[in-house]
Amino acid sequence: SLLFIPMFQVVYSIGLIDNIVGLMVTYLTFTVPFATWMMIGYFRNVPSELEDAALVDGCSRLQALARIMVPIALPALAVVALFAFTLSWNEFLYALVFIGSDSQKTLTVGLIGLVRGDTFPWGPMMAAALLGALPPTVVYVISQRWVVAGLAAGSVKG
Repeated sequence: SLLFIPMFQVVYSIGLIDNIVGLMVTYLTFTVPFATWMMIGYFRNVPSELEDAALVDGCSRLQALARIMVPIALPALAVVALFAFTLSWNEFLYALVFIGSDSQKTLTVGLIGLVRGDTFPWGPMMAAALLGALPPTVVYVISQRWVVAGLAAGSVKG
């Protein structure tokens, strides 16, 4: 990543190296722009007449956003949240460099710690990988309803 060294310097200067909070802030620096970019495309396709009608009915802009736009955008928000979660869950490089202590390591970095030279303990590695795949699977199963609703809403005209 092009911004890796400056990002390390910033995280180091504010004292968040070897701290899970520093890693979370780092993940926000690439998931928030991604999510914003994805949601801009979605909100551009929502008819502005819906917001105008809410304003005519007496809603403020914030109320129109909360009562009209966000419920319409729930499927898109679910998809973007899934992408951001997956991106953060699978990230390796920042976690490897920013976290040094064993108690703070992420699963992806911990898996590499199982390798000793040219010896690969396949059983423990596969067990850890399977356990590591459970949280994303649970998140996908729970949010599947909103993803399917978003696909269905985008496919029906009329």
